[in-house]
Amino acid sequence: MAQIFHRSTNTLARVTIFGALLLAGGGLYLLNVINRSDYVTGVRVAREQPVQFSHKHHAGELGIDCRYCHGQVEVASYAGIPPTKTCINCHAQIWAESAFLEPVRASFRDDRALRWIKVHDLPDFVYFNHSAHVIKGIGCASCHGRVDQMNQIWKAATLHMEWCLQCHRNPEQYIRPREEVFNMSWRPPNGDQTTLGLELVKAYDVHPRTDCSTCHR
Repeated sequence: MAQIFHRSTNTLARVTIFGALLLAGGGLYLLNVINRSDYVTGVRVAREQPVQFSHKHHAGELGIDCRYCHGQVEVASYAGIPPTKTCINCHAQIWAESAFLEPVRASFRDDRALRWIKVHDLPDFVYFNHSAHVIKGIGCASCHGRVDQMNQIWKAATLHMEWCLQCHRNPEQYIRPREEVFNMSWRPPNGDQTTLGLELVKAYDVHPRTDCSTCHR
């Protein structure tokens, strides 16, 4: 029987098949790169807020403790957004007539909460308990970054599941003394995080779970 296709057809078929596989693989790789990009994850992207509250000024320069505004963080699953009354406690005396702070005064005057834009916004199917991490010695800066150096807040980490698992699988690399949880500038003595971390993991009875139901409830 006469040959229907030219011998070169075999080469063309191989090139087409492998080319399609390479194209599909390259496409998946590109999608993965895009999914991890700052544009998608929001890392280092400041969000426009109704009032441009500066953590650098309040937490950094003035040294105001995180718990003054986020009062629930040690006892609740959420850190909490401070009521306008918390702002007015100071700003009834300081910058009381500043046009910049008119939205704050209007909120207090009209008894209407400011609509802050959440920066560290986990999906609805993810459960995270702030108090559990605070009690076990995980510092604010470990997840939120050096907010005391940020004028506008941005995400310091992707908050992807793999990022969370890094800490759950190796807590000794992130844990610190409980009294230093809210200290943004804390560093381990002599830079030896592992030795101190292993001691604290034992002292605080830290056994982080990695099964699905821990966060997906």
